[in-house]
Amino acid sequence: MSGDLVDVGDPADAATIAQLTQRLGRVHARQRLGIEHDHEAQIFGQGLNFFHIENWYSLHSLIRAALKLTGLYARGERNARAIQIRHNAVELAELPAVFSGFVILQLSDLHVDISGGAMERLMQILPQLEYDLCVLTGDFRGRTFGPVAPVLDGLARIRALIRTPAYGVLGNHDSIRMVPAMEEMGIRMLLNEAVTISRGGDSIHLVGIDDAHFFRVDNIEKALTGVPHDGISVLLSHTPEIYRQAAHAGFDLLLGGHTHGGQICLPGSIPIMLDSVLPRALGAGAWRYRDMLGYTSVGVGTSIVPVRLNCPPEITLHRLHAPRPAQ
Repeated sequence: MSGDLVDVGDPADAATIAQLTQRLGRVHARQRLGIEHDHEAQIFGQGLNFFHIENWYSLHSLIRAALKLTGLYARGERNARAIQIRHNAVELAELPAVFSGFVILQLSDLHVDISGGAMERLMQILPQLEYDLCVLTGDFRGRTFGPVAPVLDGLARIRALIRTPAYGVLGNHDSIRMVPAMEEMGIRMLLNEAVTISRGGDSIHLVGIDDAHFFRVDNIEKALTGVPHDGISVLLSHTPEIYRQAAHAGFDLLLGGHTHGGQICLPGSIPIMLDSVLPRALGAGAWRYRDMLGYTSVGVGTSIVPVRLNCPPEITLHRLHAPRPAQ
């Protein structure tokens, strides 16, 4: 394979590119950086969806204007700051007893740079929570292109309030150029990789894949390397759209986001649009597909416009437990 990684035209400096190459391998780094450079701010084509509404900025202005005309904009802005704490009980048949009661805090779709009110509220809530592990399921950035420094500055303030180990995956809004700085601040990124979480001689396995929605650089087979077939495995994927592949690969639990639950919904939290190739039943909250449990977070931040209607933002506490003995 010829050519130098810098030739993809990414504006990251040589040191960051070298870090990414060492961290991810030349092929993964070159592929992700190249796709970012070729398709930044693309509206049509690429990925699981042909149409990418988040990149159509003139449409965003129209949506904003329509909400203001109907008097819903101010209410939607207030709703976007009203973060709910969701509790999800996860029953896993083979869960080691030592992990019964283990709590995973999930933060998804922060969109740090464009969701100021929600980030302020999140920083008020985090110190009050009790959990054993934190996972961040992608879309740290609001736009899909441009500088990453504002995102990293805001994310560092949030990371300082997380008291446990933190693991993350990238979303379709994120740049892989963010990875070195995120890992320096203490967020271990899982890019088609796995880590073992040990407790009292037993373990569960946390597996993360790179974005499967737009960049299509996910690799479940590579991510599962070294994970025992009979072990408890939790998949972090920004999008739940790979639910079929994940279930047939034998995962016990999938934690994802991306959909925002629709963000602007009809009464009853009925989404107008999910921006996903996904059954509506998997678009928000807890679900099951075959033998795999799943949870789709509606996210903390907002995308397109900073409002939410009939779909409050959330952070989620997943409590693991084994089935109760039959009476």
